[in-house]
Order: sequence, then structure tokens, then C-alpha cells
Amino acid sequence: MTAVAARTPSTGADRAVTVRWISGPVVDVLIALSWVPFSVAAIAWHGHLDQLASLMAATFLLSLSHQPLTLALVYGDPGQFRLRRRLFTWSPVIFLVAILIGTHVALLAVAAVAGLWNAEHTLLQRYGLTRIYGRKAGQDDGRTERLLLHSWLVVALAWAAADPGTPGRIAGLPIGGTNQRSIHLLTSARPVATAVLVVAGAASIALMARWVVEERRRPAVNPAKYLYLGTTLALFATVLVDPVAGLLGYVGAHAIEYLLIVHRHVGTRYVGDGADDGGAVGRTVRSPLGRTGFVVGYLMVTLGAFTLLRHHASATTYSVVFLTAGGLHVFYDGFIWKLRRPNVARGFAIGVPAAPPPAQG
Repeated sequence: MTAVAARTPSTGADRAVTVRWISGPVVDVLIALSWVPFSVAAIAWHGHLDQLASLMAATFLLSLSHQPLTLALVYGDPGQFRLRRRLFTWSPVIFLVAILIGTHVALLAVAAVAGLWNAEHTLLQRYGLTRIYGRKAGQDDGRTERLLLHSWLVVALAWAAADPGTPGRIAGLPIGGTNQRSIHLLTSARPVATAVLVVAGAASIALMARWVVEERRRPAVNPAKYLYLGTTLALFATVLVDPVAGLLGYVGAHAIEYLLIVHRHVGTRYVGDGADDGGAVGRTVRSPLGRTGFVVGYLMVTLGAFTLLRHHASATTYSVVFLTAGGLHVFYDGFIWKLRRPNVARGFAIGVPAAPPPAQG
């Protein structure tokens, strides 16, 4: 983490303005803009179905491949596993059985629930990064930001559902029959979506005004948070202009963010004075491979495994595997990334003296 401090007047009193990054200015700017390449490529290839299909396949493969990293963090670190031993023991069995039953009884419902749950999970990751930036400036309350981000998501979804042009934009895209039916179900509720859009839009404007007032009253602010929130707003604005480009940016950036954040976090959590042992994960990060070797090696294994599954397993087997992995990823992340836990906060250099991340890796 790096910091640049200054003083600036605000509402008649001095206010501390301190730029505090998570990993440093270069990596944090890359995180904030990680959705742009996906969206720009989608817009550039509009009307070129072969290129767009390849982009979609690569984006969703990347998204799928980042999900089991959560399982590696849970089952590869005995200290992490002991936090919720029973939950982490039985959840895979329960998820697998539930998804097996769901795919045979109501696949469309399972796909719709999974899609909405992932949309919420992706938003909560953005909220989590916003809170890290806020906590670095001593901001303990993020309720307005959480509501504001949710209002942006609801506006984007309602806009896509209410827009008569949405079906035409996705016509011919290789998104699978189940996803096609899910989108048809969404767009068939156009009158309801229009009403939701009006309410969500008004709520979003009110929340933005409330957020501005709160920020002006804070004794200390972190402009790095404004950068991240501003690019998030631009991403949702892209959804309004081109839902396909916005969706690919939303999905692709989520995976990139997660990989970079884990890369930063494990380097601090498992290396140095007071570091966690971390079991197999910690030993790998402390080995000559370093944190970069850990993340790259993980990606090579998962990308290879899912590519083989995609080409050699049945469609049902592939669906069950990615729905189970995705469900556990979303579920477990809610337990292992709590900033109030000292070792998690330390991994993001919250509440400890500012120091550069470890050089290894």
C-alpha cells in the first residue's frame, strides 16, 4: 500500500485527504479499469458473431476458473477451515445434491437463481473493495454506499428488462438455450421492469445526493475510493448503452479483481512478522514460487481442468460442476472475507502501519 497525504478545506474545516491504495497506484488503477477491455472488445465486435462468441467463451471460462480459488483458500488453510468446520465439511455435499436435483427438475429456475445470486455476489465484491478503501481512511460506516451500489445494479437490470431492444441485441448469441430462456423470462416482464426502473432510478438519485453530503462531512477521505466508485458507475452506464458489453465487463472484471486481490492478500497474510501459518497455501506462498506462482499455478490447473470438462464431459456434468463450484464460491466468500477479522484486515494493511507488500512473488 502506498499513501499520499494532503490537507484541504471542507465546509469550513480542514479535512484530511489521503490516497491509500490496496496494492499500489498501478495495480489499483488496473483493477478499477479491468472491465474496460471486455466491454470495448464486445462493442468493437458488435455484429461479428464469431469473434463475439469467442470473447464470451473466454470471459465465462475465466469467470468459472476463478471460482474454485475460494475452495483452495478454505481447504488449503487449516486455520481457515477450523473457523466453520461443519459448514465447510457438509456444504459441498448439500450443494451437489441440491444442484443435481435442481438440474433434473427445474433447470431454468436453477439457472435464474444462480445468475441473480452471482450478480449480487459480484456487486458485494465491489462493495467490499469500496469498504477497504474507506477503512483505510478510518471510515467505519458504509451503509449508504452499499445501498447506492445495489440501486445501480437494480437500475441496470430493470433497464435491460424494460428496453424493447434487448431481445434483438442478444439474438443469435451463443449463450445456450437455458440462458436464452432466462433472458426471455426477464424481458417478458417489461411492464413490471419499467415500474421498477422508475422507483430504482429515483432511489439512486436520492442515495447519490445523500452519499455526497456524507462524504463532505467526513473528517478524512480516500480519493482512491472515488476512482473505484466512479469506474463502477461507468460500468453500469455501459450496461444501459450496450447490455452485452456491460455484462461481459461486469463478469470479466469480477474474476480479474478477485485474482489480483487474492494475490495481494496472501502475500501479506502468510509472509512476514505475525503471519498466519496458512497450511499448504501459506507454504506455497512462502516457497520460491511466491504468491505469483501460487496464483498462476492455480489458474493453469483450473483452466486446464474446465477446458477438458467442457470438451469431454456431458453438458449435464459440466453444468453440475460449474454450478456447484460457483455456489460454494459465492457462499464461502461471505465467511472468509470479513474485514473485522484481524488476519483479514492485516492482509489488506488495515489498522497496521503502512508498508510495501512483500517483494517475493
